[in-house]
Amino acid sequence: MVKHQPLQVYERQLCLSCLTGIYGCRWKRYQRSHDDTTKWECLWSLILFFTFSLLLVWFYFWWEAHNDYSEFNWFLYNRSGEWSDGTVPILATTAAGFTYIAFLMILALCHVAVGQQLNLHWVHKIGVTVALLTTIIGVISVTQMWGEEWDVVWISLQATGPFLHIGALAAVTALAWLMAGQVARAEKTRFQAMVLLLYLSVLLTLYFIPLSISSPCIMERGSLKAAPAIIGHQGAPMLAPENTLLSFNRALQRNVSGLETDVTISLDGVPFLMRDRTLRRTTNVRRVFPERQYEDASLFNWTDLSTLNAGQWFLKDDPFWTVQYMSTTERWSVGNQTVCSLEQMLKLAAKYKSSALFTVHRPPVNHPHHHDWVNLTLDTVLGSGIPQGQVMWTVDSNREMVRKVAPGFQQTSMQKLPFDTLHHNGISRLLLRYNQASEQDVRLYKENNISVSLYTVNEPWLYSLLWCSGVPSVSSEAPQVLRKLHYPLWLMTPDEYCLIWISTDLISFAVVLGIFIFQNYHMIRWRMSGMRSYNPEQIMLSAAVRRSSRDVNIMKEKLIFSEVSNGVNGDEAYSENGFNYYTN
Repeated sequence: MVKHQPLQVYERQLCLSCLTGIYGCRWKRYQRSHDDTTKWECLWSLILFFTFSLLLVWFYFWWEAHNDYSEFNWFLYNRSGEWSDGTVPILATTAAGFTYIAFLMILALCHVAVGQQLNLHWVHKIGVTVALLTTIIGVISVTQMWGEEWDVVWISLQATGPFLHIGALAAVTALAWLMAGQVARAEKTRFQAMVLLLYLSVLLTLYFIPLSISSPCIMERGSLKAAPAIIGHQGAPMLAPENTLLSFNRALQRNVSGLETDVTISLDGVPFLMRDRTLRRTTNVRRVFPERQYEDASLFNWTDLSTLNAGQWFLKDDPFWTVQYMSTTERWSVGNQTVCSLEQMLKLAAKYKSSALFTVHRPPVNHPHHHDWVNLTLDTVLGSGIPQGQVMWTVDSNREMVRKVAPGFQQTSMQKLPFDTLHHNGISRLLLRYNQASEQDVRLYKENNISVSLYTVNEPWLYSLLWCSGVPSVSSEAPQVLRKLHYPLWLMTPDEYCLIWISTDLISFAVVLGIFIFQNYHMIRWRMSGMRSYNPEQIMLSAAVRRSSRDVNIMKEKLIFSEVSNGVNGDEAYSENGFNYYTN
């Protein structure tokens, strides 16, 4: 009598085929391997992980640097002489690279989870190398050109740190399933100990890292100060061309407390508003005076400046991506703006009882007003009719003379100086970049009767952070955005944060412990009960705790075929219709 019994059914494993195919181009069953990953492929796995980590930091940097995109574009313009939004290609390539590398990381983790050998295809190795080198070049370039912007990472961590901690803890907790599986499948005790030690070190670090997290927004709600006053930097440049009357009007309509601008002295002694050295970016000087387009803006007289259009560039370049939301009437108004003088801006500020803050660029050496530029600016301010108490004077040259002529001015410095120096010069205000004054600095200056204004603050998260820090005022290019914020984005008391921290750690610990027990249940039971209760086959299968059914089938197949090949009981094996049979 002949008996037929199937030994192994070869199922189509579509998910596993896609996993190994996409990662290493191993689409066929016979191409896969459960052998240990080679040292060369382990090295590539480390390179992949390092690239992912670097891209994660790079992506986070550009995400938080959104506050200063206009500043970055202005730096590029000063270097190249042509205006372009340089953040678009950087953001596009960063997002694409991060998505690609993150996808490869997920595939690699899935390989480890199912026990497949890591074998990154050469095409992906080229892609990883390109992503790594491109990111390194980008980091070096930004550091050389815009090094101070890296401070935004540490500042933003004060706003995002508590939430990043929870996210990181959730990710590492989820990796417990993978780590527990590796410990269960490992044959060497040393490897098990190393994996456990590494994983527990990272986990414990995350458990206690809140001890090093400090944020101004972790405070008692009753200690929250009034919202910082908002100064319109160049008016409202996201809604209208910078340094134009329309821009200042738009800012005043958003109830700003002051107006900030940059002043240049014309050839005939008229202070006018211009940030750039030349007129190429914000006027139509290329068309009106093509032969003079590269000349210093101060070498034009006021008559010539009055003929230039200062709004068409805004409609063409759309520096803040806001033109599409403008009506036909608004576009016509924007397109007919002219160069604004300092006197016009001051009269507008006086009308709305708004303060005026401006920095003055000294004319070049060959300029007729190279020496009396301070006097010209002072005469213009005094002749505009604005009350002296509304003027923030930032010019350091001849400050003592200005104090005598206009004692009511709010003397303002743009440098962090010792308290004695500030008081000796009669300086009562500081205008600093937001990364130049910490919460402690603001408090110390306030105790010494010195008010601090920080620039340029465009993002709600940064405004909220400075609000919690007690900053009195900020200069912003987006007053229309900050005015919508009636309370900090988040505020927690120390007790609330401590409760969230401890609860998160306890939940994570319970989940990790449960996963390790579940994954290693058979191994733990075997070691506790002894080997007598298990036969050899059970011991072999217990060593592969929690393996997939496919792995177990492979083991069983090897056991049975070893018996068949040795001629156990005189059986004979053959294949038919995709099944393996043996006869007895």
